[in-house]
This record gives sequence, structure tokens and C-alpha cells, in this order.
Amino acid sequence: MAIIRSSVRNNEASAAAAEPMLTPEEAVAQLRAFRERIPEFVQLANTRETREIRRRARLNVEFIREAFGAVGASELVQSVIGNSPDELHRAEAEMSRWTAVESELHALLRGVAAANVVRRERLAHAALQAYNVSGQLVKQEEFAFLLPHVERMRRLPKYSRRRPRAAAEPAPPDTVPQTQPV
Repeated sequence: MAIIRSSVRNNEASAAAAEPMLTPEEAVAQLRAFRERIPEFVQLANTRETREIRRRARLNVEFIREAFGAVGASELVQSVIGNSPDELHRAEAEMSRWTAVESELHALLRGVAAANVVRRERLAHAALQAYNVSGQLVKQEEFAFLLPHVERMRRLPKYSRRRPRAAAEPAPPDTVPQTQPV
């Protein structure tokens, strides 16, 4: 069995032969080029203003539609907000279409992350096999040259821990000592 093998999707075997797979660098370059072509693409910092934008974006859909009705019913409301009902409906339709894109990108991200987990597991499997085989071989004199590697592997933890979450800031100590009743 090969240590690193490429996965071939059953449904797309013929398509894969016609079009070469992307390298990670090519994928990054294409994603960056793709990003440049997305209208209104923006990264939002985690600020109070962004939280307010996200809160307003969760406005009830029925409420929004009633507001569109008010815009259509009153020329004054329409002139104050600066949009016609048709413009608002087109913006809503465009948002729905971009939501489909968002969903596909989430699926793409999950797929890339899963592929990396599989790649990481394959490497881990190969490393554990190398450790086990080397550990058996060093018992024989002709494989003594593997001993430094096996000893280093034994000293290292096999599994890394997840990164700890950032600790919350400790509360400031009370300035006035509290006394407990006796």
C-alpha cells in the first residue's frame, strides 16, 4: 500500500483524466482571483459596528416584505429611503442568489477540510507503522542504526493536544477586603 495515495472519485474518474487536478498553490491563486470578481466582497472586523450590522441583517423576512409594501404605497417613504419597490425586490433576489453561492462555498470548505483530515490520517498511519516496525527492528543488531530515531519518537508525545482557548481575563481583585461574619 502506498503511503500517500490520491483519492479518485468514482463519478468523476473520466473528468479527472481530461482535466488535471489543482495544486494547492493553483487553488489559492484561483480563489484569490475569484474573490476579486465578487461584488461587494468585504471582510468585517469583529467590532461593535459589525455586531450591529449582523443584528440588523437578521431582521424578520415578513417585516422586510411589509416594509417593501410601505415603500410601494407611499411616494414619500420611497423618496426618503431612496429606493423603489422594484429596486428592493431586485436586491432581495440578488441576496438570495448569493446565499446559494455562500452555501456552496461552505460545502467546498467542508470538503477541503475533510480531505486534509484524510491526508493527515494517512500520514499519521504511516508514521505509526514506521514507529512500530522500527521498534521491532531495533531489537536486532543489524538495525541498531534505527535506535536514535526510535528513542526520539518514544520521548515525543504521539498525539498533540488541541490548542487551548484564549483564557478569559481574570476579574480585577476587590479593592475593599470583604469580611465574613464570624
